Amino acid sequence: MTKHSFFIKTDWPGLRNDVGTLNSTTMNSKISIPPEMDGPGVGTNPDEMLLGAAATCYIITLAAMLERSNIPKASLTMESEGIVEVEKGIITYKKIIHRPILLLSSECTNRDLNTAKKLTAKAEHSCMISRAVKGNVMVELEESVFIQGSSE
Repeated sequence: MTKHSFFIKTDWPGLRNDVGTLNSTTMNSKISIPPEMDGPGVGTNPDEMLLGAAATCYIITLAAMLERSNIPKASLTMESEGIVEVEKGIITYKKIIHRPILLLSSECTNRDLNTAKKLTAKAEHSCMISRAVKGNVMVELEESVFIQGSSE
């Protein structure tokens, strides 16, 4: 069994509405509470970080699955939305919605298109972040998959 460790260092110098820092070997960011939650909105925040983790995990997983299936893509972009609910002072991350747009290369067949559509769903179930939040945060897909030059 292979194990990987990842490290982040954070510093929080003040109280609730202060600004801290988050550092790793590849990332350096200021952190604070988002303005939607009456914070200063400087840098990133836990809500964006969880959404970013889920989005990057999903899109990388999907790209890897397409590669392994020998399905060439022209482009793969995505918007993701995180929905956080505040009820009676309790903040709960309720849902993540991924909206990938996958444009397959013009050389792809309808069979490739059908396989790619199946892989968009499989990637969500295979992503380690989706598996980590399963049972706590709902993850939904609103995917669009096309062949370059098709009339869809």
